[in-house]
Amino acid sequence: VQLVESGGSKVQAGGSLTLSCTISGFIFDNDRYSIGWFRQAPGKMREGVARIAPADNSTFIAHDMEGRLGISIDGAKKTTYLQIGSLKPEDTAVYTCAVGFIDGMKATMRGEGDYVSHWGQGTQVTVSS
Repeated sequence: VQLVESGGSKVQAGGSLTLSCTISGFIFDNDRYSIGWFRQAPGKMREGVARIAPADNSTFIAHDMEGRLGISIDGAKKTTYLQIGSLKPEDTAVYTCAVGFIDGMKATMRGEGDYVSHWGQGTQVTVSS
């Protein structure tokens, strides 16, 4: 399984971005797996921001980002998208997508450890005030 993120850039506060994560070697209708987005800002711990289950498109958005974040899938393109609106300087981070079993993804997003099997390299988002 390989994951490649794209779409990160430098933007002004208040703007929006759509990040993409294209996945190869993964069956998108596998009901055991989840695709997640994480971010890590300089000097801070990694945090999970959103996840989606490809089998039924059920989603989870981190509470403190609700209303500004959207996650979606294009199965034909084998790509997951993370839409971020009303960007703030504190959104500056490397955003990384990952694939793993559903329960492992949930635990990893809660910060309980690393139970995710595959990670991308990340894409940098920089928000200026």
